Amino acid sequence: MPTDNLNDARILIVDDEPTNLKLVDRMLRGQGYTNLVLIQDPREVVDRFNEAPTDLILLDINMPNIDGFEVMKQLKALQKPLMPPIIILTAQSGRDILLRSLAEGARDFISKPFDRIELIMRVRNLLEAHQAHRLLHDQKAMLQDMVRNRTEELRATRLQVVQRLGQAAEYRDNETGCHILRMSHASAAILKHMGGNEEECTLMLHASPMHDIGKIGIPDAILLKPGKLDPDEWEVMKKHATIGAKLLDGDNSELLTMARSIALGHHEKWDGSGYPYGLKGEEIPKAARIVAVADVFDALTSERPYKKAWPINEALTYINEQSGKHFDPEVVEHFNACLDHILAIRRQYQDPE
Repeated sequence: MPTDNLNDARILIVDDEPTNLKLVDRMLRGQGYTNLVLIQDPREVVDRFNEAPTDLILLDINMPNIDGFEVMKQLKALQKPLMPPIIILTAQSGRDILLRSLAEGARDFISKPFDRIELIMRVRNLLEAHQAHRLLHDQKAMLQDMVRNRTEELRATRLQVVQRLGQAAEYRDNETGCHILRMSHASAAILKHMGGNEEECTLMLHASPMHDIGKIGIPDAILLKPGKLDPDEWEVMKKHATIGAKLLDGDNSELLTMARSIALGHHEKWDGSGYPYGLKGEEIPKAARIVAVADVFDALTSERPYKKAWPINEALTYINEQSGKHFDPEVVEHFNACLDHILAIRRQYQDPE
């Protein structure tokens, strides 16, 4: 209802007979109803209905051009979430007309000539029922909005937490956090080129920054060692994949589920020579296969305290040479196809001098 006052309810009265329109208008205005819309041509009903929220419709059946049944079909076709009740006004009192009216969406049925008291009571009852229905509908919509907003707040908070964890891991062996920005955006770009939808690409963008979160559990003496790791140290370093998976375990949200599969699988190799489990080919989760390419390309082309940045062309040569060995050939193909986009990402998120 536009207001809590039933007398302010907007009521459409549809009848091709001017006399009937005036009679109903007089009866209802005598009861204090002020927002009455009189419609003599049934072809105007939908347009007048759409002008403002309507609370009740009094509808004749037998009219020229289109009858009341067709009017109800047109109103139903609007698919409004909360349709006002319809009272059929007709001189036909047969059972078939009654059943068809109710089947087409009418809520009540009044025979002509009108009984004034009956009309007034039926109008009042349906307006009260519609008001209650509207209040329930509005309350439900409000609760849904509250749940939706709270869910979004929780999702945003969780996203911030995991992103900061990803940055914390990155800062332990990298002077800037730009690597995870470049890698995550590149991963999303590859997935999009592979046919990923917007939701999937957004999930990739948010999950991939946690690929090396397990480095939090690696001792500094190994993680920050400037030279080459010895075999024992390398075995410890490789544990960051399983450490990361354990850190991200225990939550079944899409975000952390994908993040866990990436953390655990982005060091697996297409030919089965990777770690931690030596998975091969499509045994490796798709998201991890994508991140593997984006991560290695950015690592090769970025300067670190322990190495110089590779030239772009040399890094590209390496990526393509490793297609079918380290990397999924399909991912490499799409990486090459969207290379311009990935290079633009590199320029956008350059490491500070």
